[in-house]
Amino acid sequence: MTPDRLPPMEVAGRLDRLRARLDAAACDALVVTSTTNIGYLTGFGGSAGLLWVDDTRAVLVTDGRYGEQAPDELHHAGVEAEVEIFGSDQDAAVARLARGVPRIGLEARTVVWAAQRRLAAALDAAEVVPTDGLVEALREVKDHGEVARIEAAAAIADSSLADVWPMLDEEPTERDVAAAIDDGMRRRGATDRAFPTIVATGSNSARPHARPGGRPLRPGDLVVCDLGAVVDGYRSDMTRSTRIGGTGDGREAELLGAVLAAQRAGLDTVADGVPAAEVDAACRETLGDLAEGFIHGTGHGVGLDIHEAPAVSATTTATLRAGQVITVEPGVYLAGVGGVRWEDTVVVTESGFRRLTRSPSTI
Repeated sequence: MTPDRLPPMEVAGRLDRLRARLDAAACDALVVTSTTNIGYLTGFGGSAGLLWVDDTRAVLVTDGRYGEQAPDELHHAGVEAEVEIFGSDQDAAVARLARGVPRIGLEARTVVWAAQRRLAAALDAAEVVPTDGLVEALREVKDHGEVARIEAAAAIADSSLADVWPMLDEEPTERDVAAAIDDGMRRRGATDRAFPTIVATGSNSARPHARPGGRPLRPGDLVVCDLGAVVDGYRSDMTRSTRIGGTGDGREAELLGAVLAAQRAGLDTVADGVPAAEVDAACRETLGDLAEGFIHGTGHGVGLDIHEAPAVSATTTATLRAGQVITVEPGVYLAGVGGVRWEDTVVVTESGFRRLTRSPSTI
């Protein structure tokens, strides 16, 4: 489904939801510097600018390249915000907005130290307050339009992987398979890869974030394919594992079955109100002694970024909520044998989950 046929997103109400959080963050206004967060709040798709948000005003400060684009995008999104085009001094524009405002928040996760010092000087007498995750917390629960975009990206990745799966038996290189996957996603309308596609075989499959190289896929090798597409800014994420020439037996076959069983146990735990750490625990308990080779968290949120809140790990304090989109991706990696990872992107529902990635999970 193309972006123009996807259901609309509920962008117009996001600024008011942010305003409701300012007082608890001990600030009277927020300067949003993350371009991802600016796009989420306003629909602006440019690569430069900042957003001023207080109780009564929202002002997008950007440069002349976006003089026509910015008002059009905000209007299309139904967002009530002004657009100010600065000349040579963006900080002066922020200083004018900040007059008389006692406490001004900056996004601690994204504003770099040099920019923080510059903005603090421009804000002069105001108290500069570091904020953490104000907009990101709003992004955790997706609306219907956001889920539809992630699902469309997942469908593109599903189809692209299905196209290349038969070539795995022809002994291509990792790089050949990754290039074929990427080409398939572009041809189906993806605006980009969600992240650099991973195709890892043999000993390389024991490296969770291996990059595709010139190693050919040989009979008996374990192969891990981790891929995702982008549709209208939203990302998908999926991993499938196999063994060239068939599952066979031995340690490789054991890993394929054990990790798939762990993933199913984790997925069966997902539901609204469940502590995210319980999903991680379900995967590890199912793996038993193999859990020693499970060296990363069980999952993460997915949306405008490939890694968003909530984390799904042993140490997270997050609780799953209906409307969150997360991955469940246990993996086991053994030097000298290889690695296996099974990953799906799902949307949390009140009673469980709905799968957005639908490539078969079989061994």
